Amino acid sequence: MEEKYIICEDSLEGIFTAIYDAYALREGHEHIHVQVGEEDNYRLFATYLYSKADLTKTDKVIRTLKNRLGEEVYLALCRAAASCYPDKGEAVYRTVVDGITGGSGRRTMDNLRNPYVTRTFELSRRTANEAHHEIEFLRFQELEQGILYAKIGPENDVVSFIMPHFADRLSPEHFMIHDERRGLFGVHPAGEAWYLVSGVDESIQEKLKYSGDELRYQELFTLFHNTIAIKERKNIRLQQQMLPLRFQDYMVEFAKK
Repeated sequence: MEEKYIICEDSLEGIFTAIYDAYALREGHEHIHVQVGEEDNYRLFATYLYSKADLTKTDKVIRTLKNRLGEEVYLALCRAAASCYPDKGEAVYRTVVDGITGGSGRRTMDNLRNPYVTRTFELSRRTANEAHHEIEFLRFQELEQGILYAKIGPENDVVSFIMPHFADRLSPEHFMIHDERRGLFGVHPAGEAWYLVSGVDESIQEKLKYSGDELRYQELFTLFHNTIAIKERKNIRLQQQMLPLRFQDYMVEFAKK
């Protein structure tokens, strides 16, 4: 039978909509594939279908996943879908098929004999690890308006996974977390629910100004960081293992003046 590739956008909504469309074809799953984004070279003897992200379809898939597979598997699928690897669409789709059509149910993520489940597990773990690191290494800075602002550049789309942590601990504060790689903002008004904003003018970074107190504290903290170190015990290689360079670029104490 002819292979069919469902092309979707790189987002949770895009992948879940593609999965909905794959089931809606009612042609089985052996010859159907979910692909995130376009390919450079098209395959011979294959049909390409385009799936547009749809919130109604996404909600139906989410309800089905939670009811049939459970919250734990659902969260693993969401984390895998947030990874930066292009094969995530196929991995998540095949894992859903294993859980629902294959009957693995709530034990889906235990079925590591299935290479797609194994891949989903790996992608989910990578995203979870980076979210954990961002929670540890993220630095908030106070703007003139009293808003706490943090800029990050994660490999995976982790903003939606770290926002609940800070919303819980900084509930009385206005704050926002800016993923500059994706142009995505996690916004938390004081005492209210947080939400995501995208499509903001990239020049917004130039309009942000730190408060006078923030600049003084940055100077003090940088001075503290530079003077507390013991020169004889300095180990750059170990430091980079524990704190990779890609995180240091967004931390006040490592900022190049």
